[in-house]
Amino acid sequence: MQKTVVLNVVGLTPSLVGEYTPFLSRWAEQAKVIPIEPVLPAVTCTAQATYLTGKLPNEHGIVANGWYFRDECEIKFWRQSNKLVQAPKLWDMAKAIDPNFTCANLFWWYNMYSSVNYAVTPRPMYPADGRKIPDIHTQPKKLRSQLQNDLGQFPLFNFWGPNTSIRSTQWIADSAKWLEERSNLTLTLVYLPHLDYCLQKYGPDINKIAKDLQEIDAVCADLIQFYESRGAEVIVLSEYGITSVSKPVHLNRMLRKKGLLTVREELGRELLDAGASKAFAVADHQLAHVYVNDPDYISTVRSLLEETEGVAYVLDQSEKSAYNLNHSRSGELVAVAQPDAWFTYYYWLDDSRAPDFARTVDIHRKPGYDPVELFLDPNIKLPQVKIGLKLLKKQLGLRYLMDVIPLDASLVRGSHGCLPSSPAESPLLITKQTHLLDSSSIKATDVCQLILGHLSKQDLRAKVVF
Repeated sequence: MQKTVVLNVVGLTPSLVGEYTPFLSRWAEQAKVIPIEPVLPAVTCTAQATYLTGKLPNEHGIVANGWYFRDECEIKFWRQSNKLVQAPKLWDMAKAIDPNFTCANLFWWYNMYSSVNYAVTPRPMYPADGRKIPDIHTQPKKLRSQLQNDLGQFPLFNFWGPNTSIRSTQWIADSAKWLEERSNLTLTLVYLPHLDYCLQKYGPDINKIAKDLQEIDAVCADLIQFYESRGAEVIVLSEYGITSVSKPVHLNRMLRKKGLLTVREELGRELLDAGASKAFAVADHQLAHVYVNDPDYISTVRSLLEETEGVAYVLDQSEKSAYNLNHSRSGELVAVAQPDAWFTYYYWLDDSRAPDFARTVDIHRKPGYDPVELFLDPNIKLPQVKIGLKLLKKQLGLRYLMDVIPLDASLVRGSHGCLPSSPAESPLLITKQTHLLDSSSIKATDVCQLILGHLSKQDLRAKVVF
């Protein structure tokens, strides 16, 4: 099989390849750049599951980055088990073609307990004293210590949160090279998330993200030159394009005011009680799965959603089929935001009653996605001093709460999840194997077959229509 590398440059679109990405621009001139037609929702986990299976969300089951687990009455985001993906994976298809095929998955999602040969993914440690310690999960296990001994501890706090930087993406890139030098892999999947951070903070404003574009371009240059020198074919792709937004929409607050959402009080704070609610929204960027526990309320909830400013359209059971979201994990209703709007998870009506985790970076406890975690609260005087005191408590082994995240959703200027309005705002794919493409664009479900075509050096091209 042909050695192949897939670089997942999150948030990269045709409109961003230009002046501030000189290497990628030159490299793309020798290749073909095409937009990818994403599935709904255009979010990380759904996009990656589609690329790696060639199936739609109603087949692979990844209907968002998180959903309501009905049998547990709990909302869970960013789960990691590969068993959640309910369709055959790309690497298993490749092994069926060639038993000698080997694969490394570096930080693509649902990366735990899969059948890849090598896996590396973030997995912090959470001691009982409340600390969060950066760490990784690897397959095989011995990689965990070997990688961090050679490359340093994985910079978790640069991977997500207000301190995000190129450091985490660079660490992932370095781990990919480290593994390749020791394993000579057939297929390597590399996740490069750097642009995701600045684009959600600022939107696609070139003046504000120029430095970030230059940084990711340098990482890509290093990786592409490294892999091509080892005889690899490189595919560059992305999962979604991020567009400018200015309207945060609080669906859960609306449902609560209508008496449909229930909260539980704990120590003067409010927690969303999903199992006791008639209806609630699991917000994920520009899409929300709305679960209606009492079917008698479905039509009422739909009307309320459609009347809410910032909601573009609402899908019911029959309409979900048209968007391939007719899966048991989906909500009874699915709300999609207008292009300049996005959905918050906020359900409290008084900020003093918000749960303690609302002002922290806590991607697993929050019942929805929260991009406000990228910001430090501007109302905190001398935030670095406050953070320093919190870290001192951590070093002393004391419990602490890193409550430095604001509750101001208007700070967020970029989002994704809707279907793109133009090819320039779409995710992209770049490959030098132009003979494998017979159209000016490609469907997300055809990316899997395209990668197999690179690996097998056979004409497995997908017949694509944008």
